Amino acid sequence: MGGPDLSYIEDLGGGVIDVINGTLIPVLFALAFIVFLFGVAKAYIISGASDTERAKGHKLILWGLIGFVVMLSVWGIINIFVGTFDLADPGPGGPLPAGPDTLL
Repeated sequence: MGGPDLSYIEDLGGGVIDVINGTLIPVLFALAFIVFLFGVAKAYIISGASDTERAKGHKLILWGLIGFVVMLSVWGIINIFVGTFDLADPGPGGPLPAGPDTLL
């Protein structure tokens, strides 16, 4: 007798990874980019001669860059996780068989 069937865990993990990589990360990248652009506009276009408004714009630029770094790190960690545990979706045809006759 074999052990319990744990394939559902792989399916669940692959689904969660797909949602994170396919939806969540791009939305957060876009949000960080919008914050960065708004900070640039606030610091150099909207603020005029006000030093306090320029400082607020610089803070937004910094937070936008921090968002980029965090999202890039999360994306990298997720992809390392996917590669390590082989959670990548093989597609509708399933995984390709290994061997010299499988050259594409």
